[in-house]
Amino acid sequence: MDAPSPPRPMRVTDAPGSAAVTAAGGSANPGQPTRLDAYMGRTQNALDLLALLTLWLVVVPPGNFGRASEVALTARISLSVIYGVDMTIRSVLADRHWRYPVTHPVGVLAVVAPPLRIVFSLRLLRETFQRGNIRRFMVAALILLLNGMLIVYLYERDAPGGNIRTVGDAIWWGFVTVTTVGYGDYFPVTTGGRITAVGLMGVGLITLAVVTAQVSSSFIEQVSRKREAAESTGPERPSLEQVHERLGRIEQMLAELQAQGGPKDTT
Repeated sequence: MDAPSPPRPMRVTDAPGSAAVTAAGGSANPGQPTRLDAYMGRTQNALDLLALLTLWLVVVPPGNFGRASEVALTARISLSVIYGVDMTIRSVLADRHWRYPVTHPVGVLAVVAPPLRIVFSLRLLRETFQRGNIRRFMVAALILLLNGMLIVYLYERDAPGGNIRTVGDAIWWGFVTVTTVGYGDYFPVTTGGRITAVGLMGVGLITLAVVTAQVSSSFIEQVSRKREAAESTGPERPSLEQVHERLGRIEQMLAELQAQGGPKDTT
């Protein structure tokens, strides 16, 4: 009888809590969220919402704000500080501190170039759409519409040959554009205003498609409920076992008739 083999010595990678078990979060359990994941779960939506609310402030150059240019510049710098602190905290919490900024160039560039934060706004809009929350999606679309109105107003109010001179003109133009009506009484003449107009047209088309799909889904759901209610209150349908039982009785009766010589001819 062979002697039992000695137990295999435990390697470093087999030990619980080994660094080889985790990839980037400092947690030995792969299913457990890391400190970076927990931080991003608490702050990412809020920062994306901040980027969405202040889109007009970071897209329009400070010179277009007129007398409030210094205030706008100060606000933009404050926002850059907020996103810079956020990127620093993420890098510190990441497993590989120096590699995190390299693998997230958009976040780093957004600190220096504020207009790039439109990516965060689109990410929030996409997540809201994927979750299927129609109310939050409509709120996000409305915020984008208000941003577009302010951006076009700031670009167009002092533009040579422009016709959008007041906030009221911008609001009217925004609703006409987002609903794809396009009266043509007001229109942007600057490059920034026209780019914004294209974006608002896209928002309008997407919103119209989402609302149409939601209305269609509601109608289909109501029809399905009425059909289910009608079926539940209608006559009871026989089950498959009952059908087999009745067929068996019919076959038995036919067999008895055949055994008796079949039905007699009375003619």
